[in-house]
Order: sequence, then C-alpha cells, then structure tokens
Amino acid sequence: MIDNEFLKRVFKVAWPSVLESVFIALAGIIDTYMVSSLGTYAISAVGLTTQPKFIGLAIFFSISIAVSALVARRKGEEDRRSANEVLVTAFILAMLLCLIITTVMVTLSDPILKLAGSKTDTHKYAIEYFDIIMGFSVFNIISIVINAAQRGSGNTKIAFTTNLVSSVVNISFNYILINGKFGFPAMGVRGAAIATILGTFVASIMSIRSLFKKDSYVNLPFIIKYKIKPAFEALIKIIKLGLNMFAENLAMRVGFLSTALMAASLGTDQFAAHNVGMNVLSIGFAFADGMQVAAVALSGEALGAKKYDDAVTYGKTCQKVGFVISLVLSAVLLFFGKYIFGAFFQDEAVINYGVMIGRFITVIVICQISQIIYGGCLRAAGDVKYTLIASIISVSIIRSVSTYILVNVFHLGLMGIWMGVLSDQFSRYIFMSTRFKQGKWVEKKI
Repeated sequence: MIDNEFLKRVFKVAWPSVLESVFIALAGIIDTYMVSSLGTYAISAVGLTTQPKFIGLAIFFSISIAVSALVARRKGEEDRRSANEVLVTAFILAMLLCLIITTVMVTLSDPILKLAGSKTDTHKYAIEYFDIIMGFSVFNIISIVINAAQRGSGNTKIAFTTNLVSSVVNISFNYILINGKFGFPAMGVRGAAIATILGTFVASIMSIRSLFKKDSYVNLPFIIKYKIKPAFEALIKIIKLGLNMFAENLAMRVGFLSTALMAASLGTDQFAAHNVGMNVLSIGFAFADGMQVAAVALSGEALGAKKYDDAVTYGKTCQKVGFVISLVLSAVLLFFGKYIFGAFFQDEAVINYGVMIGRFITVIVICQISQIIYGGCLRAAGDVKYTLIASIISVSIIRSVSTYILVNVFHLGLMGIWMGVLSDQFSRYIFMSTRFKQGKWVEKKI
C-alpha cells in the first residue's frame, strides 16, 4: 500500500517535472513531424545528430544530476549556503566546459557525423542542423545547470515553466521557418535548428530570472549578499559524483550510437522509422525522468535529514506511480501504434516498420520507467559506481553485442535492433531494482 502523505508529496513535486519532460519529448516529436514534411532524408539527417549531440552534452547532464543530488542533500541538512555554493561552482565549471566542447563539436562536425553514419543524401543537412544546435548550446547548458539546482531544492515548477515556454517557442518557429510562413524564407532543416535555439534562449533567460525570486532556495541576491564564491570542496564533490555519472552517460551514449549506426546501415527508410520509434520511446523516458526528478529531490532531502526509511518509501512510491503510467502508455501504443506512425509516413512499408517497433515499445516502456526511477534514487544517494557498472554492462555490452549478432549474424534487420533495445532495458531493470531493494544505498555519504 502507498502512504497517502508520501503520495501527496510525490505528486506535488512530480507533476511539474513530469509535464516538463513530457513537453520536451512532445516538442521533439512535433519537431520530427514538421521536418517529415521535407521527406525521410530530413528525418534521418536530424536523427543522425541525436547521439553525437547527447555525447557532447553528456558531461552537462552529469553535472546537473550531481547538482540536484547535492542541493537536495544540503537542503535536508538545512545548509543553504553550501547549496548555493554548489550552484555557483557548477555554473562556472559548466561555462568553461561549454567553451571547449562547443569548439570541438563544431570544428569536427564533418567527421563526427560521418562516424555517426551519415550518407550522401543526409550528410549536408545533418551538418547544417548539428552546427547550429551545438554552436549555440550555451543557452541550453545555462538552463540545465540552474534548473538542476531548482529541482534539487524541490522547486520543480520553475523548470517546468521554462521548458514549457521553450517548447512553445520551438514549435511556433518550426512552423514559421521550416516551410516558410509569414514572409520568412523556407529554411528546411536549418529552420528547425534555429527554432530549437530560439526556444533554449528564452528558457535560459527564464532560468536566470528564477534565481531572483524571494522564495527560491538557490537565490542570486542571497549569493551576492553573502559573497558566495566557487568552493573547492563543492567542486570536488561535483567532480566525484559527476565523473561517475559522466562515464555512465558516455557509456550509454556509445551504446546508443552503435545501435544508431547499425540502424542507419539498414537504409534511409528503416532508419527514419527507427528515429520516429526512438521519439515515441522518449515519451516513456519523459514520464520516467519526471518521476526520477521527484525521487532524487525527495529521497535526497530525506537522506540529508537522516530519515532513511522515508527515502526508501519515496523511491517505492515514485516507482509505483511510474508503473501505472507505463501500463497506460503500453495500452495506447498497442491500440493506436499504426495511427501514430501513420502520421509521420505515407509509405505503407515504413508504417509497418513503425507498427513492429511500437509492439516492442509496449514492453520496453514498462522496464524503462521503473529502472530510471530506481536509478534516480541510487544516484541521489551517491551510489554512482554501481549505476555506472550496471549501465556499462547493459548498454555498452549487452545491447551492443546482442544487436550486432541479431542484425549481422541472424539478419533480423530492424527487429534485431529493437530486440537489442529490449535486452538493454530489461537488464538495467534487473540491476537497478535489485540494488534498490537491497537497501544499502541509503548508507552512502556525499
């Protein structure tokens, strides 16, 4: 049974973060849908940039998880100064890394995208999109770091509002710029990239403004008043947590990239269907990520206050809510999968690829949502070495090896790709749920 008090607290923290993640995922799907009007080459071109982009952003996502965990723990310890030190330190670190990574990614975009599997009909458009997205990634990174601190303090509404507005701006300018509306030229794939950047720019401004609000636990006037500066101790803790999570994130992205490469080798049409499938799967990830945010904030705060039983209960409550959500998503895909993929493609053969992918996703999403929530609790506690090992085994080894064998030895094509995805998600579910239920993670110190 779920305790009503815990359930109420979970819903209070979770609903903004869930909606935030869902709107981001929907914006990605709508982005793909709008680009699909240009043809399957455009879907493939944008899809090719996904894994290189996330590899470039991996360190910032890792920093953000570390920031959320540390701010939540410091809030539980009632140490506001240290919580703000974490934000200041992480922000400066992120800006320095942004300068380096942006320069490398834009300078080497041509070989990077060739390595990612671009072909003659997609390479030019993939470079156009990638250069713009990575060249102006600073706006996205500003939001990532600030919103992570806000989430860690339990203020999930700020991140929800900024990303909702960002998604609306993105979709609006997609409509205007991709095919040319209201006197603007038709800019195709480049227009989709510019629309994304405009959305992240607005989000970054809103995130910065959130630090001026009086009720914000991480607060710029507080930082100025008490002359809070980057702290070496905070830097060490961010690096200690962040490096493990970066290694985990990078291992996952390498595994995802190997899958994308094998999918790209099947041809433009099958790769386009695969990319739409990944976009649909991102809805499941969005719900899981939103519930994970609540699990990190609530479990982390409870651990800081040394309420270990509460930390476990928050994790269990978030997982049970996530499981119900996964069943609903599975039912929707089972009954409406053909209509969903039919919205992106006219070719019956490509739609049938999508229907097959949808059937896999109905099972995958059940494992996916639970393992992400359990993993969030472990990371909030600082049990990051375990999550790293679990991800390397599941994504880099099980997923990559099984996919290679199924595609290249048994010649199962796109079905083999998604059997590999299922094997990864199922193994991660086993790893994360087992560790969570053992209970040793609550004893970790950060």
